[in-house]
Amino acid sequence: MSDPRIALCPGSFDPLTLGHEDVVRRALAFADRVVVAVSHSPTTAKQAMFTVEERVEMIREAFAGEPRVEAAAFQGLLVDFARRRGASLVVRGVRGGVDWEYESQMAVMNRRLLSTLETVILPGDPMHAHVSSTLVRQIAGLGGDVAPFLSPAVLRRVRTRAAT
Repeated sequence: MSDPRIALCPGSFDPLTLGHEDVVRRALAFADRVVVAVSHSPTTAKQAMFTVEERVEMIREAFAGEPRVEAAAFQGLLVDFARRRGASLVVRGVRGGVDWEYESQMAVMNRRLLSTLETVILPGDPMHAHVSSTLVRQIAGLGGDVAPFLSPAVLRRVRTRAAT
């Protein structure tokens, strides 16, 4: 029997959107396990809606019924985290051309740093292509309805945080 194929789906996930969830679920078609890897990013910590720990818990709630998905936080280089987790794939969703350029560049650099790490870039579902965590935070902060963009578990947390 071969080793399980582990994929990393890295990002900030502040908050996790339905677009993120779609990419993770689609990755299960070609990975045995998907680790939703929440990055510690000191440059965006001041603008964050949720702590890294809260984001990890939110992801766990959103995927509670799927044992092949786990959430974990990481710091530093993604390739180092991939080595520690035994991951051979990175899965990234893209919404458009700008995302594609950035993700292509990151894929080449990650493979250069860890030759056994492949990147799979999935085009986002058109239904979610206009949604970003940044827009969700802005809309929620101004009292707008973000229900169409979030799962119920995430929506509950966003509404609670936006109300404070």
